[in-house]
Amino acid sequence: MDAFTGTRAPSQPLDIEALSRWLQQHVPGFAGPLSIEQFKGGQSNPTYKLITPGAAYVMRAKPGPVAKLLPSAHAIEREFRVMAALADTEVPVPRMLALCEDESIIGRAFYVMEFIAGRVLWDQSLPGLSNEQRAAHYEEMNRVIAALHNVDVQAIGLADYGKPGNYFERQIGRWSKQYQASITTPIAAMDALIAWLPSHIPDSARDESELSIVHGDFRLDNLVFHPEEPRVLAVLDWELSTLGHPLADFSYHCMSWHIKTSGAARGLAGLDLAALGIPDEHSYVRRYCERTGRQNVDTVMRDWDFYLAYNLFRIAAILQGIAKRVEDGTASSAQAREAAAGARPLAELGWEFAQRGRG
Repeated sequence: MDAFTGTRAPSQPLDIEALSRWLQQHVPGFAGPLSIEQFKGGQSNPTYKLITPGAAYVMRAKPGPVAKLLPSAHAIEREFRVMAALADTEVPVPRMLALCEDESIIGRAFYVMEFIAGRVLWDQSLPGLSNEQRAAHYEEMNRVIAALHNVDVQAIGLADYGKPGNYFERQIGRWSKQYQASITTPIAAMDALIAWLPSHIPDSARDESELSIVHGDFRLDNLVFHPEEPRVLAVLDWELSTLGHPLADFSYHCMSWHIKTSGAARGLAGLDLAALGIPDEHSYVRRYCERTGRQNVDTVMRDWDFYLAYNLFRIAAILQGIAKRVEDGTASSAQAREAAAGARPLAELGWEFAQRGRG
C-alpha cells in the first residue's frame, strides 16, 4: 500500500513564509522554522503534515486553484465545524486549532488540527494481527460509528448542519447530478440506478425520527488507531458529513463485506471471515443495533438491499468524479486512475442489489 501511505513533497507549491506568519498569529505555541510534507492518501482535499522543531500539525486544504470544484464539494469549513463540535463527545476527533477562510494567504482555504500519532490500517483483513486483535478492531469500529449516530445534534450545536427531511431523495438527486456532470464513458448500471432508486425508497428510510450526524465516508482507513491498542484515536475526513439517516451511513460502512479487494477497492468479499476472526455482516449489524437501541436486527436487514444499492451508486458517482478529473488532467496519479476504474464495477454491483431488492 505504498501508494496510499506516508508523505511526499507537496504536489503544488505553497507559500511557506506566508503560512508560517499566519500560523504564528493563530495557533498558540507555534514556532518555526516550518517544513511541509503532503500525505499520499486521499483523492479530494489535500492533507499536509506541518513540521516544526517543537511540534507537528496537520493542515487540510481545498484543492489548488487549477482544480475544477463541483458544487458543494471540498467544504473544509464544514469539516472544521463538525470536528470542533464533536470534541467533547464519545466520538474521537483531532483537536481543531485554526480555520483560515482567507484565500489570499496560500491561495485556498484551509484549517489546522493536531497531529495524531497512530496506525492507519488499509487492508480490511488486518494482516499481521491475531484473530482476537482483528475481532477487537472491528468491535471498536462498530462502537465508534454507533457513538457518532447516538450524538445529540441539538446539544452540540449542529441542529442546522443539514437540511431537514427527504434525505434519500436529496442525496440520490445530488449524486445523480454529480455523476451526470462527470460522465466520461456512460455506465448503463448507473442509468438504471438513477431511475430505480427514487421509486424504491423503503419506509424505514423515510422515518424522519432517524436523524443523526452522518460521516459519509466511515471506513477503516479514515480511522487512526492507537499505536498498540485496538482503540480509535481519531476519525478523519469529514468532507461528506451532514445530518441524515444513520442507516445510510452505517450501510456504507458495511459495503466492505460485499466488495472484493481489487485495485483501489478494498473489501472482505470472498474471504473466510471466521478463519480470520472477523465478524460476519449480520453479527456486525446486530452489534450496531444493540448500541443504537434498535431492537430487531432482522427489521434493519429487511431493507438492506436498498441501502447497499444506494451506497454503491453513491460511491460509484464519487469515483466517476475522479475519472472526470483524470480526463481533465487535474488528477493524474496512478492512484487516481485506479480509483476511477472502480466506478463501473461498483455501479454494476449496486444494480445487482437493486434487482434483489425489487420486492
